[in-house]
Amino acid sequence: MSDLPRKAVTRTAKLAALPLGFAGRATWGLGKRIGGKSAEIVARELQQRTAEQLFKVLGELKGGAMKFGQAMSVFESALPEEIAGPYRAALTKLQDAAPPMPTRTVHAVLEERLGDDWRELFLNFEDKPSAAASIGQVHRAVWHDGREVAVKVQYPGAGEALLSDLTQLSRFARLLGPLIPGMDIKPLIAELRDRVSEELDYELEAQAQREHAAEFADDPDVLVPDVVHQCDQVLVTEWIDGIPLAEVISDGTEEQRDRAGQLLARFLFSGPARTGLLHADPHPGNFRLIPDEAGEDGESEEAAGSWRLGVLDFGTVDRLPGGLPGTIGDCLRLTLEGRADEVYELLCEEGFVKETIELDPDAVLDYLQPIIKPAEADEFTFTRSWMRNQAARIADMRSPAHQLGKQLNLPPSYLLIHRVTLSTIGVLCQLNATVRLRDELDAWLPGFLPEDEEDEQAVEAQA
Repeated sequence: MSDLPRKAVTRTAKLAALPLGFAGRATWGLGKRIGGKSAEIVARELQQRTAEQLFKVLGELKGGAMKFGQAMSVFESALPEEIAGPYRAALTKLQDAAPPMPTRTVHAVLEERLGDDWRELFLNFEDKPSAAASIGQVHRAVWHDGREVAVKVQYPGAGEALLSDLTQLSRFARLLGPLIPGMDIKPLIAELRDRVSEELDYELEAQAQREHAAEFADDPDVLVPDVVHQCDQVLVTEWIDGIPLAEVISDGTEEQRDRAGQLLARFLFSGPARTGLLHADPHPGNFRLIPDEAGEDGESEEAAGSWRLGVLDFGTVDRLPGGLPGTIGDCLRLTLEGRADEVYELLCEEGFVKETIELDPDAVLDYLQPIIKPAEADEFTFTRSWMRNQAARIADMRSPAHQLGKQLNLPPSYLLIHRVTLSTIGVLCQLNATVRLRDELDAWLPGFLPEDEEDEQAVEAQA
């Protein structure tokens, strides 16, 4: 029997405790105010208690509740600092850690899926998990051929739990919405539901990871561990060491944060062009900063600037056989050039503006230009304050940006690309990274360069 609390009544009760807990703590805070504590101190204590409960409930439930928490954690950059502080530690903790399932449950899954003699496949297997996430946890081991490996074991009942959690969370979307200003929670939850079946299928994940590992095998900047073995509920891949991106965010040097940001942007835009797949789960728990070999003349690894980006978890991918749509590059380029009428026409053609809606092209351009500032400069420093300003501009119901944004439409084919892009920007802001984003757009985004420059670049590449 599964140790994952998956009975609908139990899980619903735990999730219901979130909004009820918010209300209860508000009453507690009122009592504190009456007792003489200042509003500022009471607010801080309320936020801290809420953050602790958020992690406790989402982390214990794993499943869709934790998946939602991970997706939400990359948007903490958009929160006002006085609110973000208390929540940051709890939310970022959800990115790569959760209460583990018991050892006996792990062994039962391995015995069922790998056979009674499963231990013979490993020279060593660590019972204590190295990471625990939304639908499974990872154990470090040594494969029978001597390779260090990561063994991902899926929680029994994970699929049922995911669907149940996300159904319940959608009912609380209005209460959870204020945690992410400017972001509509319901479509995020609906999209997470749509991806559940794919993420539960380790065969699909193994296929996507193999394709990335093969393409990036000799890449100097990105490392993708290869698949060693795969079966239902168990995925064995090569182990990679490195600094978790969450640690780079909290304690990394400026050089590490800038390097991580540059490589994250490079992987986001180069992946679809090189593999036809978009890694669609860009939270910090899925990335490592790995020191490469020392530079020339005995330089240290850090001085040589030779850090690589290790990429994990290919359970959620968007299949883009032709790479990212050229429309994105065309629209970015035309917006940067200030060609309002052409931008508007393109958005109408792609369904971003419905046929029943008529907007002012210049107003649309004014709406888009602040968002794409990072693509305009030679390099751009992503900060939490910039992210908060963008979120506030769009969330303010009195602003023209909010009124216009409500009239725009996001076509289904762009939904995952949109979320991945926003999530990646959120991580870049957490890193406070200075990134040469335009370099990556020039190299990898179809349509971003004018056609004559693209042709010239292609000729240079062949030469």
